[in-house]
Amino acid sequence: MTMRTEPFTGPSGEPIPVARTRHWGRLVGAAVVTLVVGWLAYLVVVNPRLDWGKVAGYLFNDRILAGVWVTIEISVLATVLGLVLGVVVAILRLSHNPVLSGLATLYIWFFRGTPVLVQLIFWYNLAFLFPELVLKVPFTMIGVKWDTNEVMTGFTSAMLGLGLNLAAYFAETVRAGIQAVDHGQTEAAYALGMTPAKRMRVIVLPQALRIII
Repeated sequence: MTMRTEPFTGPSGEPIPVARTRHWGRLVGAAVVTLVVGWLAYLVVVNPRLDWGKVAGYLFNDRILAGVWVTIEISVLATVLGLVLGVVVAILRLSHNPVLSGLATLYIWFFRGTPVLVQLIFWYNLAFLFPELVLKVPFTMIGVKWDTNEVMTGFTSAMLGLGLNLAAYFAETVRAGIQAVDHGQTEAAYALGMTPAKRMRVIVLPQALRIII
């Protein structure tokens, strides 16, 4: 049995227009907020203690603009690092391997529970613990080393610290998106003979991305 809804019609057979409910409380509240914000903005603009010429001079100073550009660079690089690492950590968090899942859980717990400022200070002062960074081929004398202070500059420390912190938050978001994908999709991919990596890359992650966004 199927049910079909028909629009209400008047005597002439034409559909009766639906009267929209007017939310007067919302309109009044929006008007009050707009007036208050506008009034505060007006007080700031006409304040005689503010010399807008000097404000513009400081705001568009070359050093300020250079700092803004560095901030944008750090933000973009840290976000990219956080997204890539966050996806990896989320997949490890959902792994059936207890060691990998435990390490991912520990990573998320540590970087979400530690203040970002503490993390930035740690990375910037990494040379106190490791004066040199050494990369060697195991069981050989072949390798390279760098002065930690030359590698962990202020820019690198900020980008790394913020990226690792963002990765912990992105990991939980990605994990929730992956778990929200219908389990039948994974079962269908398994029935088609897809490997776990291909199932995640082709079936699960594209659908999880739509949910995450």
